[in-house]
Amino acid sequence: MTANFGVSSSVSADSVSANASTGVSVPIALPKDLEQRRMPSHVAVIMDGNGRWAKQRGLPRIMGHRKGVDTLKKLLRCCRDWGVDALTAYAFSTENWGRPTREVDFLMTLFERVLRQELKEMMEEGVRIEFVGNLSALPETLQKEIDRAVTMTRKNQGIRFSVATNYGGRQEILQACQAIATQVKEGALQPEDIDESLFSRHLYTSDISDPDLLIRTSGEMRISNFLLWQLAYSEFYITDTLWPDFDTSEFHQAMLAFQKRDRRFGKVNDKES
Repeated sequence: MTANFGVSSSVSADSVSANASTGVSVPIALPKDLEQRRMPSHVAVIMDGNGRWAKQRGLPRIMGHRKGVDTLKKLLRCCRDWGVDALTAYAFSTENWGRPTREVDFLMTLFERVLRQELKEMMEEGVRIEFVGNLSALPETLQKEIDRAVTMTRKNQGIRFSVATNYGGRQEILQACQAIATQVKEGALQPEDIDESLFSRHLYTSDISDPDLLIRTSGEMRISNFLLWQLAYSEFYITDTLWPDFDTSEFHQAMLAFQKRDRRFGKVNDKES
C-alpha cells in the first residue's frame, strides 16, 4: 500500500477551490460519513515506522524518512481541505540524537532541503509554519532556514503547521518551571499567581491550542515524551499502519473514530447524571 492523500472517492474534485488573493484553499466537502462540526480543530501526529517501512522493502532507513516526508505533506493538505485548523508533527525528539550519526545528519539535511523546496508552495497555500523545541541545538544552516520559513509565513491565514524539532515534553516542562521560578525569585511573580494558564504561556506551544486528537502510527502504545502537558484531554488513535503508508483512508478512519468519542473532559454526560 502506498500513501494516497488525493481526493477521496466519496468527495467531488469540483468542490475544491482557492482564494487567489490569499492562497488559502476553501475546505473541500467532507466524505459523507463525517460531520464538519465534529472535526478536530487540532491534530497531532507521532510519525512512527519509517525505518521499519524501509527495512521491509530492503531499503536504507533514510529512504523511509524520505517517503515519510511525502506522507506528511499530503496529510497537511488533507487536513487543510477537510477543515482542520492545525497540525502538529513530531519530527525529531531530544532522544533522537542517540540514533546513528549518519541517520541524524541525513535528517538535518532533509529538514533543511524540504524547507527550501516547499516554502514557495506553503506561501501559495497559505500555510503558517512554526517550530517547537530547543532549536538552538540544531545546525546553524537549518536554524536559518527555519527562521526564514517562520518569518515569511507568519501572516498566512491558512492551516497552522507546527513541527516539533529537537522537542522533549519533559524538557519543555522543566524549562517552563525554571522560567517561572526565576520570575518568583526576582519578585516579578508571586507563587499564588501561578495557574494553568500562566504555566501554559511558558511552554513552546504558548499560543497554540491543545490537540483534540493524537494519531500514532506503527502500533506503538506510548506518547514518547511528546506534548506531555498539552495531551491531557486529547483523544488517542493508534494504528498499526507504518507512517509512510498512512493515507487518506487511514486518516478517514481516524476521523470516524474521533467523531464517535464522547469528550467529557472529566465531567459527566447530562444523560448519565
